[in-house]
Amino acid sequence: MISSVWSTTLVGSFAAICTTGAFVPQVARVWRLKSAGEISLATFVVFSVGTTAWLVYGLSIGSLPVTAANAVTLVLALMMVALKLNYDRSGRAGSP
Repeated sequence: MISSVWSTTLVGSFAAICTTGAFVPQVARVWRLKSAGEISLATFVVFSVGTTAWLVYGLSIGSLPVTAANAVTLVLALMMVALKLNYDRSGRAGSP
């Protein structure tokens, strides 16, 4: 029989993979199209702050799934912020 701790870790790991992986298509799309006009900067900045808090929480309780998922998610969210700032600036530079 699977132990309760192991099954809880498995469920947490699966959830982390799903929620973190959900960002990959968006980052890839913005990167590929070189456009982030439809992306909300405020949303990703606030999301990054929250993800940082989750990362600190995961580290403080020693949870590998929480820590790993939020570390990767933070990188992806900060990539979106950087792409948004870069592409918005690039788009304005060429505008009349």
